Amino acid sequence: MLGVSASPAFIFVKVSPPKRHDAYQKMAGLPVQQVFEVSGDMDAVLLVEREKLDEVLRRLAFVEGVHDIRVYVAARTMK
Repeated sequence: MLGVSASPAFIFVKVSPPKRHDAYQKMAGLPVQQVFEVSGDMDAVLLVEREKLDEVLRRLAFVEGVHDIRVYVAARTMK
């Protein structure tokens, strides 16, 4: 797919409700391909190139209001 890494990583982020607006803006400024606001157990999903994963995680650790991060790396693309 154009614009999407062949081996992406997905970062699921939980953010404190009062800090969401600012946190979303800071996440959008990170070197990520896309940021999605989602409903459910987590508040945002970041689509990241695997090569940039460490940098994004380091920077995400300093975003105020972020209190849970889960990372999933794609093993293979099925479709």
